[in-house]
Order: sequence, then C-alpha cells, then structure tokens
Amino acid sequence: MNIHRGKYKCTECGRYCSSSRHLATHRRSHSGEKPFECTVCSKRFTQAQHLVRHSRIHSGEKLYKCHVCDKAFSQFGHLNTHMRVHTGEKPYKCPLCYKCFSRSHRLRRHKLVHSNERPYHCPYCEKLFKTNVELKLHVRIHTDAKPYKCRHCSDCFRSIYGLKAHLLKSHNEGTWFTCDTCQHKFITRHELKRHLLRVHTGNNKP
Repeated sequence: MNIHRGKYKCTECGRYCSSSRHLATHRRSHSGEKPFECTVCSKRFTQAQHLVRHSRIHSGEKLYKCHVCDKAFSQFGHLNTHMRVHTGEKPYKCPLCYKCFSRSHRLRRHKLVHSNERPYHCPYCEKLFKTNVELKLHVRIHTDAKPYKCRHCSDCFRSIYGLKAHLLKSHNEGTWFTCDTCQHKFITRHELKRHLLRVHTGNNKP
C-alpha cells in the first residue's frame, strides 16, 4: 500500500518503494555507495544480505541441498536453477525461433546466433567473436596459455573440454555419453544430441 500511496519515492528515478529502508537501499544504486565490505577479499556490496551470501564463497558453506541428487549449493537461487536439470524446465524462450533455455545467460548467448554482431575483437589478430568466452579461448592460441591441468599427469589444456576428453581417453575418468542405437561414444551430451539428430533422424543439415 505504501507503493500505491507513493509514500517512499526516489527523487532520482521516480521509483516507489515499500519502506524507508528499501528506499535507502535503492538510492545506493544511484550514489554507488557500497557500505558492506568483505573482510577476506575487500569486495563491497550495497546490501548486508549480499555480503552474507558472498561470504559463503570463502567459507565453503553450502546450506541448500538438492533432494534428488544431494548436490549442495551456497545460494538458494543456485539450487532453484539446478532443479531445472531434474524437472526439464526451460523458462527462457527465444522470441525469434522459440528455442527454450534453462538459464537466462544461455538465452542471451543464443540470441547472437540471429545477429551478425561480433563485438569482441582479438588484440593479437583481426578475428572477431560473438562472445567473450569465445574470445578468451581464442586468445590462448596466441599466448599458449593452458590453464587446465590434469590431476594424474603433467598434461595441460586450453579448454575444459580438452581436459575432459583427456581424462576420459587417457585415464578412464568421467562418463561417456553413449548412443543407444549404434553404441557410439561421445564426450559431451551436446555431441550425442547432435549425433542423434544428424545420423539417426536423417536430418543431416538441420
């Protein structure tokens, strides 16, 4: 009712808040004030609850547990997102092709498929990329950076995919994704889905 009465109104943007406390918190979005500081890494926050949530990164505390697979999370929002793995829920829909996604960032990344925009420029060559992730992976070719190290041997890799492939092939660690029709094995679920679509449905040019 306070929102409807306009009792607590932001003078900067005209937004209505439900209480003086919420208004004070909202005003920090305009002032840039972040009064709550992490004692471990000095990162600052506008709200105390955000600092509490952040602190679990350092403590390793994981309060929220999945009742299906027992995986634990430090934030309730992360647990909610994880549950979509079990429910199959995909609430984020592309307005152009109606493909659905379980996470908002995957939808944002997908939308670039419909655009020719490539805003990320390699500092070493003329190549352009649609996402920052693609750029970072490409730059490692120039810098020869291999941040993913095998725990069993001295081999290092540019990408997590390369490390996973190595662990499966060389150390028999991890899970292969096997086609039920032809028993062909794949490193990722995405590769298996692509194989099923293009080989066993006859739609080799989707």
